[in-house]
Amino acid sequence: MVRQKIEIKKIENLTARQVTFSKRRRGVFKKAKELSTLCDVDVGLVVFSATGKLFHYASPSMEGVIAKHNMYSESVENEHQPLPTVQRESVTCAALTKELADKSQELRQLKGEDLEEVGMAELIKLEKLIEGGLRRVARKKVEILMEQVNLLKKQEAKLMEENSELKQRSEIVHSSESVTSGCCMLLDNLRDNHKISDTTLKLGLPFPN
Repeated sequence: MVRQKIEIKKIENLTARQVTFSKRRRGVFKKAKELSTLCDVDVGLVVFSATGKLFHYASPSMEGVIAKHNMYSESVENEHQPLPTVQRESVTCAALTKELADKSQELRQLKGEDLEEVGMAELIKLEKLIEGGLRRVARKKVEILMEQVNLLKKQEAKLMEENSELKQRSEIVHSSESVTSGCCMLLDNLRDNHKISDTTLKLGLPFPN
């Protein structure tokens, strides 16, 4: 069944108009949120109902969107009129001050502070930021642990190599000492045998008694 196209004109029935306003308003806000999330852009949406009631959506904040809008409007108006140095520095300082305030507030919110006036959309965004931060911390922790393990393995291999070299040197020294000891014993035996079998002929008068 083909959906009938609605003619775009003012709805005369007050009840139908209010129902349509409520539905379309939620749809517009949903689309604004999707645009902000998918494209990483700042969005500010303000709607006044027929009775004068205010509805708004902003990402990350309405104040930030308005400040950017004002700065853009001023830059367009003065595009062909270079600002004096002092005024340019003043605008830059104001922008940096605003950015610092926004980042400070975001940092406090990430710490769980100043959440009283934060809406559901911003809470979800903060939750995703915290989850992403925790994942990065976990990955960094694993990397550091792996580096420490590899370092310990290298130190272990080096110590084992040094231990093996010391063992080989000890065996060589022990073998050398054994050979030296054997030679000494052989020389002593030869000397003893020489003393026992001394058959040299001695000439001369006998010593007096």
